[in-house]
Amino acid sequence: MSCFGCCGDEDTQRAPDNRNQYPGSHPARNDAYRTADPTPKGPQPVKVQPIAVPTIPMDEIREVTKGFGDEALIGEGSFGRVYFGTLRNGRGAAIKKLDSSKQPDQELLAQVSMVSRLKHENVVELLGYCLDGNTRVLAYEFATMGSLHDMLHGRKGVKGAQPGPVLSWIQRVKIAVGAAKGLEYLHEKAQPHVIHRDIKSSNVLLFDDDVAKIADFDLSNQAPDMAARLHSTRVLGTFGYHAPEYVLVFFQLLICSMKLWNHST
Repeated sequence: MSCFGCCGDEDTQRAPDNRNQYPGSHPARNDAYRTADPTPKGPQPVKVQPIAVPTIPMDEIREVTKGFGDEALIGEGSFGRVYFGTLRNGRGAAIKKLDSSKQPDQELLAQVSMVSRLKHENVVELLGYCLDGNTRVLAYEFATMGSLHDMLHGRKGVKGAQPGPVLSWIQRVKIAVGAAKGLEYLHEKAQPHVIHRDIKSSNVLLFDDDVAKIADFDLSNQAPDMAARLHSTRVLGTFGYHAPEYVLVFFQLLICSMKLWNHST
């Protein structure tokens, strides 16, 4: 009798066969063995990081803009009207009243938080904000010399406006370098990166001593997810200022989508 009866031939023959009984499949691939998909479904709540600028009371906003009156109106853009006002702290501000939007408050606040943390000498500074019901206001530092467009062509939207004095080569280089540094900061150094997508002369603001600052980046394009921003198929910005490659890629995507739709119908 073997001293290892517990390991005899009979028991060995009964040892479980761990080989896969289902060729071409693996238990881990069967539904019973699948783990739950960790990817959350549906819209997720937006996390708002601390906002680095103060809120401005609506009564102060109405006071300094004279109730958003025409006499304080200094411009109108694709995102709303801009008014001039001197805040109670003594700072002159370009006060932008955003157009009505269905964007949730939390989403807007997340974008305001991101913009409030942008600190660079060639990027326009956000001074404060106000959310009061459906009224949404952003206050930026006021460009004492207007925009580069105003300087080159006359004030935008004003009939008969005359351009400013001809810029010297030193001024031109300083403005160009300043704008480039602002863009470099937004695209490469800011955390998270900010993709402007609408650089043009009216979005380069001028301050004393020919300091140029980048302005008017669309908050609605500053999604928290960088991949979502970079892979957006919506053409943003102003036609005539796009790189040819940007427009070509968009139309290539559009043509592919049209072909797929036509094929499916």
